[in-house]
Amino acid sequence: MLARLNWMIRPAAVAGYVALIIIALVVTGTALAAIHDQRASVSAAQAMLARLEGHSVARADDSSPLGDAPAGSPFLEGETLSVAGATLLQRVAAAVHRVGGNVVSSQVDLNNDRAKDGWVGLLISCDIEQTSLQPLLYDIEAGMPFLFVDQLDVQGPNTGANGGRMRVLMGVSGQWWSRK
Repeated sequence: MLARLNWMIRPAAVAGYVALIIIALVVTGTALAAIHDQRASVSAAQAMLARLEGHSVARADDSSPLGDAPAGSPFLEGETLSVAGATLLQRVAAAVHRVGGNVVSSQVDLNNDRAKDGWVGLLISCDIEQTSLQPLLYDIEAGMPFLFVDQLDVQGPNTGANGGRMRVLMGVSGQWWSRK
């Protein structure tokens, strides 16, 4: 009788074990698919953010003759010189905010000697950490459009008012190209 009962329980136990293995495989496959979908959506969001911020997205299959050159126009965009000045201000202020700085004041110069040639100037004052100065300058000068730091005045950290942050006064310029 015990042998007969053992004969009946063994197939049921094997079937239960196989069912548990199948359920575990289905749950694992579903979790892996969800992780894959999540990574794909994060990658798409990062690509969109980089495109909105004006940075190029590195691609492994990119065989451009320019190599790692940043994407975009080398000139300030805008229908008029005033709009190009606003674009310049927006680009530099975004660079300051990316390194954790605060813009204190800014002045767009559209009436300088080089304005008739399409050059737009910007004088901007900001507070940044000492370690953020080099990344800020790199972000401004290495991206698109081509921007040039014409003037740089740096005041060392003041232990009182601004919490040890440096005051930076920069003169930045870029060229606007009218398509007219």
